[in-house]
Amino acid sequence: MKISLASLGCSKNLVDAEQMLGIINEKGWEIMENEEDADVMVVNTCAFIESAIRESLDCIFELISQKKKDSHKKLIVTGCMAQRYKEDILSEIPEVDAVVGTNDFHKIAEVIENLCEEKVVLCDGEEINIEGLPRMVTTPSYTAYIKIADGCDNKCTYCAIPSIRGKYRSRKIEDIVAEAEKLAEDGAKELIVIAQDTTRYGMDIYGEYKLSELLRELCKIEKLKWVRVHYCYPELVNEELVRTFKEEEKICNYFDIPIQHSSDKILKRMGRRTNHEQLVKMLELIRTEIPDAIIRTSLITGFPGETEEDFEDLLEFVKYAKFDRLGVFAYSQEEGTPAAKLDNQVDEEEKIARQEGVMLLQAEISEELNRKKIGQTLEVLVEGRDEIIKSYFGRTYGDSIDIDGKVFFKSENKLNEGDLVSVLINESLEYDLFGEEI
Repeated sequence: MKISLASLGCSKNLVDAEQMLGIINEKGWEIMENEEDADVMVVNTCAFIESAIRESLDCIFELISQKKKDSHKKLIVTGCMAQRYKEDILSEIPEVDAVVGTNDFHKIAEVIENLCEEKVVLCDGEEINIEGLPRMVTTPSYTAYIKIADGCDNKCTYCAIPSIRGKYRSRKIEDIVAEAEKLAEDGAKELIVIAQDTTRYGMDIYGEYKLSELLRELCKIEKLKWVRVHYCYPELVNEELVRTFKEEEKICNYFDIPIQHSSDKILKRMGRRTNHEQLVKMLELIRTEIPDAIIRTSLITGFPGETEEDFEDLLEFVKYAKFDRLGVFAYSQEEGTPAAKLDNQVDEEEKIARQEGVMLLQAEISEELNRKKIGQTLEVLVEGRDEIIKSYFGRTYGDSIDIDGKVFFKSENKLNEGDLVSVLINESLEYDLFGEEI
């Protein structure tokens, strides 16, 4: 049996896909990079916002075109879109042979084995325990994600994730550490800690927030060099957590904190649990305690009820905060979410215009911040070599994989992927840096 698997969307979805690959590999089936060569094509979909749904549909129809060339091929749709829109997929896309939701992906081998008999639908499974599931890591050998929880208990009015992924469910500290130790033994130098909300970790099973304790345990793993944390919610970025970042050398001083907006009115309509003043205090706490901290955030423009005044408030906040990394999304009116029913929906063109306005401002800020790095020596994790420009490239502690900028640098030494080297920065652009190894 030859199986291909394409995974779309976020890093949490990718970990699910890696576990499906592990299960497939354990069965002794061959994993194919090219769908043309596969007997069974699996696509692990995303359905977070409209653009993600379109991307998932494009991938599904691309695979259907492969199936039309060979009627013996089977197509399985898994992940968030399968969970959220199973009925639509079944009724509108008859070429799909199986629909497998977010709590049933661990049954992928059983689904594949039953494909010859009938169409399979698995979207109503109980919340699963992923401990002990095999996993085939698909990121570069030096970097691995580790998912510490699934689901979400936040009530953000624009978000469909709780209805897709269910309530927040933490893994036990000892289970996470055991997986992290194996990842390190297999070559991971950088561990990226992920969940829908990492700062909520532990409350559901321990009765208290345990992210700081977990991070300190992960830092004891000798072979790990960097521990990076994604998706911290601003209301839980407190003195204890900042102190943990400051005291543990292995933790990258990289704070990924989605704040979404700065206007108190819009934050309240979004169902967020912070206000403008609290966001300012959080930023002051981080930058006072850790002056070299890199702060990444995400924002939404054109949320229902966002006036020109609210948007100007957002622009002024971006100017004040000078975020090191910033992503901006035009609001997507998602079916089944409370925000979809709110009054004063913003025109689509206006949403996008505001999105572009924030990104133009951020480009100036990013260019200014990068210029200040000229003359500094930074530790860089080597990711490869660009033979066209005869230069190595990699990332600093301030750059996460796939979403942030790169450092391009010259070296007289032969370097390998995963090496950590010192680079003197001598040039900069808006998002990338240039230098030479010293």
